Amino acid sequence: MRRVGVWFISVLLVLVMAACSGNGSAPASGGQTGTPAAEPAKGEPVELVMYSWRTEDKEAYAKFIAEFEKKHPTIKVKFKSVKSTEYNTILNNSLTAGTGVDIVQLRPYSGTTSIADAGYLLPLDDIAGVKDISQSYLDAAKGSDQKIYGVPLSINSAVIFYNKKLFEVNGLQPPTTWDELLQVSQELQKKDIIPIAQAGKAAYLLSMTHSVIGPSAYGSNDYVDKLLKGEVKFTDEAFKESIKRMQELAQFFPPDFVAIDDKDAQALFYTGKAAMYINGSYRLETFRKQSPDLPIDILPGLAKEKGGETPMINWVDGSYGIAKSTKHPEEAKTFIAFLASKEFGQMFSDDLDRLSAISGVTPKHPLVQKMTQLSEKSMAPYLMLVHFGEGTPTTKTTFEDAMQGLYINQINVEKVAEDTQASADKWFKPKK
Repeated sequence: MRRVGVWFISVLLVLVMAACSGNGSAPASGGQTGTPAAEPAKGEPVELVMYSWRTEDKEAYAKFIAEFEKKHPTIKVKFKSVKSTEYNTILNNSLTAGTGVDIVQLRPYSGTTSIADAGYLLPLDDIAGVKDISQSYLDAAKGSDQKIYGVPLSINSAVIFYNKKLFEVNGLQPPTTWDELLQVSQELQKKDIIPIAQAGKAAYLLSMTHSVIGPSAYGSNDYVDKLLKGEVKFTDEAFKESIKRMQELAQFFPPDFVAIDDKDAQALFYTGKAAMYINGSYRLETFRKQSPDLPIDILPGLAKEKGGETPMINWVDGSYGIAKSTKHPEEAKTFIAFLASKEFGQMFSDDLDRLSAISGVTPKHPLVQKMTQLSEKSMAPYLMLVHFGEGTPTTKTTFEDAMQGLYINQINVEKVAEDTQASADKWFKPKK
C-alpha cells in the first residue's frame, strides 16, 4: 500500500507539472510561452515566419527569399506583411505571446531600443556581415546595452517629388526656398492643379513633411545641434516659424486632407491632378508600379535663403531582427546573415529602387543616385524620428497629433510648440 501511495503521488505530480508548463502566461520581458514545437526530423525543412509593414514589397521579397532558399533548401521563409498603421500592435502581440514570428522588421532608433530593452530580441553582433555595416546606420538598431539587434534595411530620404511635365507646361521652375515654393504653389492653383498632394489621416505624414519644410525656417544642422545641446527649444521663434509654415501650406493641400489616406494622395500625384508630393524616397517603387511613365524628379529640403544649403533629409528605415522566442535560432541567424550580405543589398536596391544600408551596394536608379549625391553635398536628420522618438507617448507622436489638432483648428501654433516641448522635457537630456 505504501508503494502504491508513493506511485500515485509521483504520477499526480508529473501531471500537475505538465499542465502548468502548457498553460503559462506571457512573460514580462520576452520569454517563451506555450508548448515547445516538436523539432523537425533531420533534413525536414524548417519554416521561419517573417513580419514586415511593407505590403508593397511582397512580390520583391518572394524573389529575395527564393534566392535564399536555393542555397538553403532546408529553411523556408514565409513573408507576412500588414498595414504600417497596424504593424506595431500585431508585432507587440506576437512578441508578448512568444509565438507566431521569427524574423521581425523593427522600427528604427527608439523603436528598436524599446523592444530590445524589453528582452524580446536576440543580439546579432556575432553574425557574419553585421559589423561591416556603417556604425552610423547600426546606431538605429541597437539596444541601451549598445548591442546590435537589427540589420539596417535601407537609407531613406524625405523629398519633394514633382511632376516635370506639369512644371514645364506651366513654365515653372522647381522651388529651392520657402518663398519660391509659395510662388509656385500659387501659380499651380491658378491652373486648377493641386500644388501638393498631402494626406493627414496618418499623423506621421505631417512630421515627415515638416522635416522637409522645417529647415527653411530654422536652418539645418547648426540649429539641430543647438536643440540637442539644450541651447534652443521647440518654443523658440525659429521652430514656431516652421510650424507656421506648415499651417500656411494647408491652403495648397487637397481639400479635407486631414481625412484622406496616403494612397489617395499618391493617386492625386501619379494621375497628374497634383504637381508635388512630399514623402520618403521609398515611394519611387510605388510610382514605378502605378505609373511607370510618370515624368518625376525630386527636390531635397528647402534652403533658408536663396543660394543656401538644400539639405537632404535622411534616416535609417528600420531593420530586421530575430525574435528571442523563435524555435529555430540557428536557421534565423542564417537568414539574417543573408539580409546583411551585399547580394541581398544589391537585389533590394535594384528591385525596389532604394538605397541599401549594406556597404558596397551601388544604386542603379538615377533618382536614387541623385539622392546619394545630394546627401553627400548636404544632409540633415529627420528630426523627430532620429532624435525625439522617445517618451510615452513619444515627442514625435505628440508633435504629430498636435499638428493634426492645428489643422482642424482645435489648437494654435503656440500650443503645438508648447506641447512638443513639454513632452521632450519629460525625458530628453541635452548633450553636454
